[in-house]
Amino acid sequence: MYLGRVVGCVWATVKDPNLEGLRMLVVQPVTPDLRNAGKRIVCTDCAGAGAGEVVYWVRSKEASFPFLPQEPPTDATVVGIVDSVHLKAAEAPAANGTPGAEGGGRPRPAGRRPAAKGRPC
Repeated sequence: MYLGRVVGCVWATVKDPNLEGLRMLVVQPVTPDLRNAGKRIVCTDCAGAGAGEVVYWVRSKEASFPFLPQEPPTDATVVGIVDSVHLKAAEAPAANGTPGAEGGGRPRPAGRRPAAKGRPC
C-alpha cells in the first residue's frame, strides 16, 4: 500500500464499460512524512475520498479486488482514508557515527533497543 493526497478528480464521458459508475481521482503520492513523491496518478476510488484528503492506495491486480465480482481495468485504487500518521523520530547518530552510542562512545549492547517513548506505532 502507498500513501497519497487527493488533488483532483477525473471526468471521462467515453471509457471502458466496466468503469461505469466508478469515481476516478488524481492522487499525488507522498512519503510517510507527507512530502510529495513522484508523479501524480489516476486511481479509482472505493472509499469515498475527497479533495485534500490523505489516502492509501494499492496498485496492480489488487487494485480491482475492492470491486469484486466485477473486475474493472484499473491499475490503482484508493482503498482507505488516513486519519493520522504517527512516525517514530529517527535516531540521530552520535559524535562517533554509531547510532545509539552515548557518552564515552560505548555502543548499545546488541539485541537491546531503547525504551519506547510515548505511544507505540
